[in-house]
Amino acid sequence: MVKRQQTPRGAGLFADASHEPKPAPAAHRANIDGGSRGNPGPASYGVVIRDPRGEIVARLKKYIGRMTNNVAEYYGLIAALDYAQSHGIRALRVESDSELLVQQMRGRYKVKSADLQPLFERAKKMSQSFESFRIDHVYREQNREADALANEALDATSGAPGTSGSASRDKATSGSPAPRRIRARYRGGVLYLLEDVDLPDGIEVEIQLHLLPKP
Repeated sequence: MVKRQQTPRGAGLFADASHEPKPAPAAHRANIDGGSRGNPGPASYGVVIRDPRGEIVARLKKYIGRMTNNVAEYYGLIAALDYAQSHGIRALRVESDSELLVQQMRGRYKVKSADLQPLFERAKKMSQSFESFRIDHVYREQNREADALANEALDATSGAPGTSGSASRDKATSGSPAPRRIRARYRGGVLYLLEDVDLPDGIEVEIQLHLLPKP
């Protein structure tokens, strides 16, 4: 008598079922930027979101009051994450020119600032809700559209147009010196500085004019 080999119950019922993993959802891309004029000072953020084909689907900008540029960067990230969640986006790639924010979100830098800690925790929790999330550092030149939106939000609030990049020029990661206030006198078509300034030849500077009453 030949014994019949037993098989596990239910074996073979799904023999034809595909075991191939589901393809990863195509990712949207969000460029974010935040900055303040003064650090701390009037602050804002700008966000540009593109669909997987590269088409812009949203432009976000908002003045957020007097804050530091690092806080403004996190507000921009949270705005991008909130938009993605509310619109059913399952995969998101974020690009930021803030090395501090990117490395903190990646877990490579510790969050030591008490102002940033709750924002970091919120952004981290939100990012974990996506099927796929990635955040990368890019150079400022690759983030111009988001930077321009942040400046538009500041200009609309202050009523004083600024040049592109003025909202984020005080970023700690930029390596640029902190801005200085220097008095000057205009005479005969020439602006004369009333202080000695040690700058290399050929450097470009940004000037904001504030007219003072005559003594």
